[in-house]
Amino acid sequence: MSARELDVLTVPVELGDRSYRILIGHGILASFGRVLTETVPGATGALVVADENTAEQYGRSVVSTVAACGLRAELARVPAGERAKRLEQAHLLYERLYRLGADRRTVVVAVGGGVVGDLAGFVAATFARGLPFVQVPTTLLAQVDASVGGKTAVNFEAPDGLVVKNLIGAFYQPALVYIDVATLKTLPHREYRSGLAEVVKYGVILDEEFFGTVEQKVAGLLERDAEALALVIARCCEIKAQVVQADEREQTGYRAILNLGHTFAHAIEALTEDYLHGEAVAIGMVAAARTAELLGLTPRETRERLTSLLRALDLPAQFPPLDITRVLQAMRRDKKAIGGRLRLVLPVRIGEVRVVEEVPEEVAAEAIRLSR
Repeated sequence: MSARELDVLTVPVELGDRSYRILIGHGILASFGRVLTETVPGATGALVVADENTAEQYGRSVVSTVAACGLRAELARVPAGERAKRLEQAHLLYERLYRLGADRRTVVVAVGGGVVGDLAGFVAATFARGLPFVQVPTTLLAQVDASVGGKTAVNFEAPDGLVVKNLIGAFYQPALVYIDVATLKTLPHREYRSGLAEVVKYGVILDEEFFGTVEQKVAGLLERDAEALALVIARCCEIKAQVVQADEREQTGYRAILNLGHTFAHAIEALTEDYLHGEAVAIGMVAAARTAELLGLTPRETRERLTSLLRALDLPAQFPPLDITRVLQAMRRDKKAIGGRLRLVLPVRIGEVRVVEEVPEEVAAEAIRLSR
């Protein structure tokens, strides 16, 4: 199957009565309103949530295509970046829905990156005990990861000043994920490459062949070739759908494999604003590989191959000079930790990872030192 043979690629997420489709195409945004009304029969209106970067460029287009199908649609702007993922911003969106006269057939549509999707999804999950929710991700990171799987959340600002990412949230599946690859053309280079880190992650956790494909397509991915992107995004969505279908609510522990590199990454994000999420994940994956190497779980070649691909994709692989004591403190408070003890996803080889309970802090600390 190639992007040329199929105008729109479809990836199903099979979750019983919560099942939905991921649609992936190029230049398909103009058809969004029609697809929305087919997906949510009887929809009475839509609140389209976009941030300062996407509101004018794509949010208004989505409002127009929805309105053209006879639905009342309004645009709600939120701040760009992590500052939008706060309960205060959720409250403002509750007020907009109230003023809109929202009922349980009012659709919340997220247009933007993972932050917009997390916030809008959390609002959809909690207003009137649940409104239909649709994702229109416009960043690569959101298209391959954040928009799929039903995790919604806002951050928690702890009394000690530490910001704990995604601590307040809900599992809430969208009714549709609608991906227009054309939106990536306007994405700044740094934001775009940040998403490539999550692409690499999928190869490391479950698919060595896909990892090899990414290695072969580095040039095309950096040039944002539409066909290469459509196929890579589709494969990432297939892998994530496979994991979510097996462990939707993280009850068996299997879904935790999606968090490769994220415990280190969230600590970096909590302690400095110098890195985008995908950049922090890239660094975190290298630190996780180094940890696995120190524990004797994986050979040095795993880390070297991973590091080589990340650098070829113009991603950082070196741990920043943060205070290791504070990094470990933040890692203990990560929601994946149990009883304050480190629980990490570590690579065994390219294509296979393992969730390791109670990783010794001195090993994680040494991995950070060696990753600098």
